[in-house]
Amino acid sequence: MTRQNRVLPTSEIVALPFRGTLTGNRGILHDAAGRLGVARWRHRSWIACVLAFKGRRRAVMTPGTWTELFFADEAVSLAAGHRPCAECRRADYARFREAWTAATGTRPRAKDMDRALHAARLEPGTRVQRHVEARAADLPDGAFVLDGDRAPALVRAGLLHAWRPEGYGPAATTPDRVLVLTPAPTIAALRAGYRPATLLD
Repeated sequence: MTRQNRVLPTSEIVALPFRGTLTGNRGILHDAAGRLGVARWRHRSWIACVLAFKGRRRAVMTPGTWTELFFADEAVSLAAGHRPCAECRRADYARFREAWTAATGTRPRAKDMDRALHAARLEPGTRVQRHVEARAADLPDGAFVLDGDRAPALVRAGLLHAWRPEGYGPAATTPDRVLVLTPAPTIAALRAGYRPATLLD
């Protein structure tokens, strides 16, 4: 059975069979039978983690413990509103934090980033991902947008690669204006030099 624990660049949690390169956490979202309820987060600390760390082993969706979410790659996790975990991805977390500091002039704590990301990733008072219109030419590599067909696409070297569960499509030219999925604070970190891993690497 394919569980409902794969995360799209649009932040939706769906039942698709693709294998993730990262796992993540938004709190306990499932019941004793492994089914998701209405909630799509239980706290602001949306993190993205490595699949294996220090030999720790877990049964996926164990009752009463956090719900394992899976991302095709890091760029997808950032688009969905997550950040690198400070424990299992310490080096990535440090790079992300340094880029955030360079972008804002302030060295944040993890909870400061979580607060800013939570405010930026959702439309106020809703569970709906915030989309911000921008010029495609102004966006950094690693950003996710909705392309002309309103499908998720990754920005890379000034071109768009359509995202699909099995991988990315070929490079295509960008429209002039797009809707940005990746939260604004993460866009700033990408502009400041943070480079997420993708399946295109």
